[in-house]
Amino acid sequence: MPEMEEPVYLYFVGTAGSGKSTLVGAFGEWCRTNGIDSMSVNLDPGVEGLPYTPDVDIREWVSLSSVMEEYGLGPNGAQIAAADMLALHIREVKEAVEGYKVDYVLVDTPGQIEMFAFRKSSTLVVDALSPKRGMLIYLFDPAISARPEGFISSLLLYATVQSRFLIPSYAVISKSDLLEAEALEEMRRWGEDPLYLDRALSSSLGSMEGVVTAELLKALESLGICGRPSPVSSEEMYGMEDIYNTVQQMFKGGEDLKSD
Repeated sequence: MPEMEEPVYLYFVGTAGSGKSTLVGAFGEWCRTNGIDSMSVNLDPGVEGLPYTPDVDIREWVSLSSVMEEYGLGPNGAQIAAADMLALHIREVKEAVEGYKVDYVLVDTPGQIEMFAFRKSSTLVVDALSPKRGMLIYLFDPAISARPEGFISSLLLYATVQSRFLIPSYAVISKSDLLEAEALEEMRRWGEDPLYLDRALSSSLGSMEGVVTAELLKALESLGICGRPSPVSSEEMYGMEDIYNTVQQMFKGGEDLKSD
């Protein structure tokens, strides 16, 4: 039999409350239903409950409560310390993941995006786990992004995450079942048409705010950050195939990732 390729690591990233853990659980369920081998990894040492059972859990090595107790830190300080401790235990995490023979590793990143996106330890973690076969799944939360000024704020965060990790990425609108069809289409048009987003910003912001935001939008457009985000719903289980097909195109040229 041919040697099995390394799995593709999908890092689910987004602001607190954007639905990362729920999407990890939903996509894992979609994979099982469709006969695709996957596993889940929780990298949030402070999470108290998850909507799925992780196969590998960083809390086996680092937990927020133990960091608070051992170092006498408050919740915020402990979050920072625990985030940096991820890198110290990444070898154990990697070894645990390698015990599974799967096509996909679904990585649930810390709830607070700054704990993952802005810490040097996180880039070390990604480099150690999947230097060549990793992809970001970035969640646009409708609670933030359904207005043009919130959408461009989300774009800026998305650009920051991309610049930190320099691996392929795919943007989705999470919890899209909560949006009316017209509002969802607006968000998608904002992503693919910077001029359309610029007009929406001009009508909702004051003159000075509009000028500043328009300049930010031009910078994002020049960097190629803008793009049409795809709607997903963990509740109604749609958009999962779009995630799968995108990864297929990126790493397999459209061929099936399932192992022989």
